Amino acid sequence: MAEYNSLQQSQSISKPPTAGDMFANKAFRVLTLAFTWGIVLLLAYILYKIGGKAIPAVKEYGLGLLVGTTWDVNARTFGILPEIWGTLYSSLLALVLGGFFGVSIAIFLTQNFLPRSLETILRSIIELLAAIPSVVYGLWGIFVLIPIIRPVADFFNTHFSWIPFFYTSLSGPGMFPAALVLSIMILPTVAAISQDAFRAIPQKTKEAAFGMGTTRWEAILRVMLPTAAGGIFGALVLGLGRALGETMALAMLVGNSNQISLSVFAPANTLAALLALNFPEAGDTEIAVLMFAACVLLLITLLVNMLGALIINKTGIKR
Repeated sequence: MAEYNSLQQSQSISKPPTAGDMFANKAFRVLTLAFTWGIVLLLAYILYKIGGKAIPAVKEYGLGLLVGTTWDVNARTFGILPEIWGTLYSSLLALVLGGFFGVSIAIFLTQNFLPRSLETILRSIIELLAAIPSVVYGLWGIFVLIPIIRPVADFFNTHFSWIPFFYTSLSGPGMFPAALVLSIMILPTVAAISQDAFRAIPQKTKEAAFGMGTTRWEAILRVMLPTAAGGIFGALVLGLGRALGETMALAMLVGNSNQISLSVFAPANTLAALLALNFPEAGDTEIAVLMFAACVLLLITLLVNMLGALIINKTGIKR
């Protein structure tokens, strides 16, 4: 009986596709292609609308908006270089912190360090971090995080002020608390995708590493980590893209100061925070400049994702 059922299943699998199967396959391909081009057209439409409203600012101020460092509405002087710097600086700091801990958590939860039930609980807790509203992160950063790290910042400023990263004190909101909160916000993304990358590695790969005489950590660091490098890099790119576009938490924690500084304790500003805080009371000229800033932020995000895809392709890493 079992052989008969197996034979029937084999025949049903190997039989040629019916007209209905062919139609369903063709319809799926058409829908997939339509949705793909729909996304491309939607992105082009967004660029068209935002870019169209930014043209008056480009005509009046030119590309000097990209290198200007002053934002004075009354004097009609605008420059977004400090915001570009703050966006990139905070995102890279967050990526270093969130990426390190995210990948470490992925290793910890996938390499049998804990019982399966405890792994599930911890994984759920980490994923819940993604559901917390950014304004809650901002409030937590203001009332809890900044008071905690201020003594540490004062210590580094007192003893290591000769290092450019610590030459200012942390008087309140600043780059470091903003980057720290941002790293927590991107951590679930990095950890979740990195876990999938580790789980996609065949068990035989790990067994082969142990068969060659490696220790547990040698197998993880020299075999598992390089094998999962494609997925991990994709997770880091997605985390960086998430960090670049974060608005509310950074608007509350970064300090909103138009300056360029290497110090991680100095206040700064970001493009997303600039847009969120200035739009409600913006006039026509300021709206055009803000639309230009939005185009720059969108362009930075696109370039980051394109660069990530290019590096993956060039290095031969497969997701």
